[in-house]
Amino acid sequence: MARRKQESDAPKQRKGSADVMGLRAEVLEQPITETLETNYMPYAMSVIVSRAIPEIDGFKPSQRKLLYTMYKMGLLTGARTKSANIVGQTMRLNPHGDAAIYDTMVRLSKGYGAVLTPFVDSKGNFGKVYSRDMACAASRYTEAKLAGICNEIFRDIDKETVDFVDNYDGTMKEPALLPTAFPNVLVSANTGIAVGMASQICGFNLAEVCETAIELMRDPEHNIMSTLPAPDFPTGGEVIMDTAAMAEIYRTGRGSFRVRARWRYDAKANVIEVYELPYTTTAEAVMDKVAELMKAGKVKEISDMRDETDLSGLKLAIDLKRGTEPEKLMAKLFKLTPLMDSFACNFNILIEGNPRVMGVGEILGEWTAWRTECVRRRVYYDLARKREKLHLLKGLGKILLDIDKAIAIIRNTERESDVVPNLMAGFGIDKVQAEYVAEIKLRNINREYILKRTAETDELERDIASLEETLGSRRKLQGVIIRELQAIIKQYAEPRRTGIVYADEIAEPEEDETVEDYPVHVFVSREGYLKKITPQSLRMSSEQKYKEGDGPGTDFEATNRAEILVFTNKQQAYKARLADFADTKASVLGTYLPSQLAMDEGEAVVAVIAPGDYSGQLVFFFENGKAARVPLESYETKTNRKKLVNAYSDKSPLARVMELKDELEIAAFSTEGRALIFNSALLAPKASRTTQGVGVMTLKPKYKLSDARPLHETGIKNLARYRVRSLPAAGALLRDEDRGEKQMSLLEG
Repeated sequence: MARRKQESDAPKQRKGSADVMGLRAEVLEQPITETLETNYMPYAMSVIVSRAIPEIDGFKPSQRKLLYTMYKMGLLTGARTKSANIVGQTMRLNPHGDAAIYDTMVRLSKGYGAVLTPFVDSKGNFGKVYSRDMACAASRYTEAKLAGICNEIFRDIDKETVDFVDNYDGTMKEPALLPTAFPNVLVSANTGIAVGMASQICGFNLAEVCETAIELMRDPEHNIMSTLPAPDFPTGGEVIMDTAAMAEIYRTGRGSFRVRARWRYDAKANVIEVYELPYTTTAEAVMDKVAELMKAGKVKEISDMRDETDLSGLKLAIDLKRGTEPEKLMAKLFKLTPLMDSFACNFNILIEGNPRVMGVGEILGEWTAWRTECVRRRVYYDLARKREKLHLLKGLGKILLDIDKAIAIIRNTERESDVVPNLMAGFGIDKVQAEYVAEIKLRNINREYILKRTAETDELERDIASLEETLGSRRKLQGVIIRELQAIIKQYAEPRRTGIVYADEIAEPEEDETVEDYPVHVFVSREGYLKKITPQSLRMSSEQKYKEGDGPGTDFEATNRAEILVFTNKQQAYKARLADFADTKASVLGTYLPSQLAMDEGEAVVAVIAPGDYSGQLVFFFENGKAARVPLESYETKTNRKKLVNAYSDKSPLARVMELKDELEIAAFSTEGRALIFNSALLAPKASRTTQGVGVMTLKPKYKLSDARPLHETGIKNLARYRVRSLPAAGALLRDEDRGEKQMSLLEG
């Protein structure tokens, strides 16, 4: 019975058979969930923990195995050796093949230039990170050794600062982590794609990272961006600094920022020379994109482009046609090519075997805690060695009292095995001390030798007391770390390679001259469908088609190059150009704005405004009876941002948005059926977009402000009944003759 019950509780598997090449073969059917659990999950965890995601020392396992192999080969102080030799030796720790090992070495090398602080001092052709086609030479042709910075990685490795584990076949030991004396996890750029997760860490300047770590140890509330202003890349370029976005990346470990190339203009030759590229692109990718644009006729200012990269470094030469303005052309190329690219951050790091996405401050906190433990283990190791030495010297000091007695004991002992016990008994010392004394050479059994050795006792006792004090104080341990970081800054610091340009300082590129400008009429339905119709098409057919349940919302005249601002119910505004929308006819539904502008889920259009030159003002009417008057220039951005968050106050739902060019009379309506008329001059302009505004309409409970329009667009006849001279006011109940034909807003319906 017990056996039958066990069989019934086991996962159900069905047996079947299949005919393969004329032979009958049994097929065991297994539930997919069991297959995933027994086969796929171990593989996924192995990739995450043992291959793709970097750990707190800043290395992935393959990088760590390579560097440790080079260290054991004596390449920290010795001469270079052939890369093939290093690759072969590394296979004792990394069984994934010579090609993968060599690729790892190339990435860490000085010649390739993928990391700010190269760990491999290379000789020969290792390729270039900024070139897709410039491949490295085979490992048998190149040579390598460890770079000087590796002294700060392996300095304490022989003092039990980190744990050692068996290699894949159990024949030797390897370090689980390397005791890096600086926060390499932020200094070295690293990318890893695991199963179900990934890691993308940008590099930072070594000196800035070390200085930030020091300041955070001194003051946990330190402003990180004051000492670590932005990422730094080995390929140079310029970071387009959006302070708020960068602060969010520093806080959460996720986000993106833009990097652009550096260039110079040679007026004599009328040539633009690009000499630094974004870290995320290559020279070939830029060349291909520019060639594509030239073929399509979108960059008519360029006559030719060449790759003139040589031993002096990268150089892409762009020949300009006569009369071309370099600044305008580069602004266009930044917009259309990878000369300006985004770097997506995902600071996913393994902490004690668990992947965690952390901000910069949290990463440095974890590194400090880990490094503190490394230093603690090193101090404990040094303390144990000094205690052992002191113990031996104290035994030797007792021999000093009567050297002749020690010689007599040894001489009069018949058996060798009795020498140590007899010394122990004769001088009252333990076995370890007696063994030490017994091993002293005959030539050293003199008073001078023994006095020199025992003179170290006082110094050892002072050292031991200092080490014990350090071991018991976290502050002193961090003081050791700070001194080491300061020494690293002094010895290895290099200037920033990547410049910083603030987004507000960059003018938005002018409208592409290839975009034709002509008058258009814009219609937006209540549900957010936009139609851009030319006057000729509108004259041919003016009857608008709408989706069932939809209807007219707003319309206005503009030009094809004009901008529009689309306000949504999530307090966001999207900026778009009418040129980005195709010309349509009245008989089509139009373009659905939430899809076209990639709005968030559940986000709906509440108003569309044509800001023109941003010289006017906007009035936001809220359902709680308040109105906010905000200058349109608050929505003018010098950058190419397509989305503005916090576009208006979130304290009450939005009822209406009205564009105000000049002062005029406005009629506001409530759901109670009341109306009031007031002059817009009573609304004082506010500088902040998120202002709650001022009270306009006094509302009874359960009622709300439903609409507001310029007075001339309403059917109100008895103006004196509803006009007020001060705000807020309750207004008067609408009479039938004043209701008129009410124009519907985007919110209605």
